[in-house]
Amino acid sequence: MKFVDEARIYVEAGKGGNGCVSFRREKFVPRGGPDGGDGGKGGDVIISGMSSLTSLMDFRYKRIYRAENGKHGSGKNKTGRDGRDIDISVPLGTVIYGEDDTSLLCEVTHDGEHRVIAKGGRGGRGNSRFLTSTHRAPLEFEYGGEGQGLHLHLVLKLLADIGLVGLPNAGKSTLISCLTEAKPKIGDYPFTTLTPSLGVLQDGEITFVIADIPGIVEGASAGKGLGIGFLKHIERTGKLLIVLDAASGSPDEDYRVLLTELGSYREGLLRKQRLVVLNKVDLISDSDCTGWKDYFTEKGERVLAVSALQGWGIDQLKGELVKGEREASGQATTIGSA
Repeated sequence: MKFVDEARIYVEAGKGGNGCVSFRREKFVPRGGPDGGDGGKGGDVIISGMSSLTSLMDFRYKRIYRAENGKHGSGKNKTGRDGRDIDISVPLGTVIYGEDDTSLLCEVTHDGEHRVIAKGGRGGRGNSRFLTSTHRAPLEFEYGGEGQGLHLHLVLKLLADIGLVGLPNAGKSTLISCLTEAKPKIGDYPFTTLTPSLGVLQDGEITFVIADIPGIVEGASAGKGLGIGFLKHIERTGKLLIVLDAASGSPDEDYRVLLTELGSYREGLLRKQRLVVLNKVDLISDSDCTGWKDYFTEKGERVLAVSALQGWGIDQLKGELVKGEREASGQATTIGSA
């Protein structure tokens, strides 16, 4: 299924039903008086979180959502039925903006969470509501109120505990397939990963989600490559794994590019806890591997050397991640550094 992380839709709550003008017409009941009932309330538009959804693809095919109108009141003081609400399900992590793209209306982050995004119009009052001691035969009534209509901009920011960040061909897809049951597309050419992949790592009672973010290139924060489209997903990750290709000849330069692009997009990303993962160490000598580990340690980073292809160091990496999640669920975590 195609991954879609932005959509624009129009939602409209139901209109309230009109109040009724009616008078009692019963045999042997003189001067029956007014008995017009109230109109029903219009249906609301509700946004609900659903953990089984992973994309906004459905909104490419349906873009207009309308709740039911309230029914009109009738004689014998019968109130019209309220209009049915319409419930729109979205993936967890969906941020909803107004038409101007700047007004944040709500964020949906929990399964089963419900947010009323557009309220239905109130029902109009029937003429029996206007009866007074001096006004015995009222003809007044109220029309139902209009429901809210809104143009919405939906933006999905994936919720993940850990995000894999690296340049194209750093081996992130192979790494996430080793750490979890995810089966992303893996190839030996740049931008093999065109959409984020999610995987779940479970160890006993500890379960957390890992996201493989498409490769980031220099200039991504300014719109170059694929990175600008997916940098927003890194905002919702708890920790970052900076995946570097140890065999690229310049992992130090790759490291600089990644931190520069993350900081240019959102400075707060640099304050996330992170762990540097030197991947593809099977392609370099032991002395070079030790040298690069020492280099990044001097930079204040936690560093692990692995080969996702050969499976080297994967168990140690899993142990570090699980340890960090255990400590995070208790007190402070020790994975990574700002």
